Amino acid sequence: MLIAILDYGSGNLRSAQRALERTGAQVVITADYKTCLEAGGLVVPGVGAFAACMQGLISVRAGDIVDRRLAGGRPVLGICIGMQVLFASGNEHGTMTAGLGQWPGEVTELHADVLPHMGWNTIEAPKNSALFTGVENERFYFVHSYAVNTWDLREEGRLPSAQVTWATYGDRFVAAVENGPLTATQFHPEKSGDAGAHLLANWTRTL
Repeated sequence: MLIAILDYGSGNLRSAQRALERTGAQVVITADYKTCLEAGGLVVPGVGAFAACMQGLISVRAGDIVDRRLAGGRPVLGICIGMQVLFASGNEHGTMTAGLGQWPGEVTELHADVLPHMGWNTIEAPKNSALFTGVENERFYFVHSYAVNTWDLREEGRLPSAQVTWATYGDRFVAAVENGPLTATQFHPEKSGDAGAHLLANWTRTL
């Protein structure tokens, strides 16, 4: 099974590659349009600012890639900013940037005494989560200052069938989403030790 990690100039992609390879998958880091469309799984990573990540994503036609994959039921996994850009918009320092718009919602700054939220945190996974099977009570590693703190898929007239996992750091925020072929985590599974490795193995088994 080939997994493509979308290379659009954001972040250190090698740690994600190594973590996914440990699940037994063949992994390639690429911006090639055809490879990203046809791979068994696509990972959209991301670190840094929402607006800068969106510029990079636009440059590699990521919106079209994600749309076409999801239309064909082909799995996509967003990680950290790669999750945030799946929402409608991001608001950083008063600047609003359109996201990929797969889900309604606005990425905003967390209300917490110390930012960024950096370190291990527990999560609140739904009972029927496939992604968190076997790691429901584990901690995961977060590095972020922004998040989505509301969820209402019905705003776009879609079926409210997504499984949403939450975490709390000052605000209660969306920590992960499982929505058919589209999955995302606000935390970094590749930096989350054995729990993250187990979660990635859960995801690759769905491909």
